[in-house]
Amino acid sequence: MKPKLVVFTGAGISAESGIKTFRDSGGLWEEYDINEVATPQAWEKNQKLVLEFYNKRRAQILEAKPNLAHEILVEFEKKYDVHIITQNIDDLHERAGSKKVLHLHGEITKSRSSVDSNLIYPIKSSELKLGDLCEKGSQLRPHIVWFGELVPMMDLAYIVAEKADIFIVVGTSMNVYPAAGIIDYIENKIPKYLIDPNSVKVNGINNLRVMQEKASIGLSMLAKEIL
Repeated sequence: MKPKLVVFTGAGISAESGIKTFRDSGGLWEEYDINEVATPQAWEKNQKLVLEFYNKRRAQILEAKPNLAHEILVEFEKKYDVHIITQNIDDLHERAGSKKVLHLHGEITKSRSSVDSNLIYPIKSSELKLGDLCEKGSQLRPHIVWFGELVPMMDLAYIVAEKADIFIVVGTSMNVYPAAGIIDYIENKIPKYLIDPNSVKVNGINNLRVMQEKASIGLSMLAKEIL
């Protein structure tokens, strides 16, 4: 049986594919107020604006391609049972070839019913429009966890993480909760690696090695050690 390698990824791994987050200057988020496009209240107030925002994000993501960091995680599958837990809503891990990907904050390439969260559909084009309905007749919304909503996959993520033989964090500030608390579920003796070009404060975590590098460089260095 292969050792279990759990990788927790954030926006930093997709940044090298040209996908910016709302924290980046010059990003798509600067054109919009987060409260007007990424909350349940925004959806109730102006569905057209919310759909427009996510259609733009989806078009941007569909043009992007997986980068070296995504590809290295696929290489890890030769030696390890790799499970990826991601905060990202893009599908770059899947397009790179990763087989086990858990999306905490939803998937931009999917829609779901606004009355039944169990009804989830692939978006066949880059756009989701007003009038696109689920089988129960309600407007389809982006399959995204908005600010202020519960993170339904969080409990499953904890279960996956606590079984890790090696735990790697890539490209996240570890400031967004509840996701950031996932590292607390890893046993003290388990080797842990944190790869991010920014200075990330993680206190009280045993057996943690911090590599202040961008995702592709840090993972390339790590691959030489653990492959």
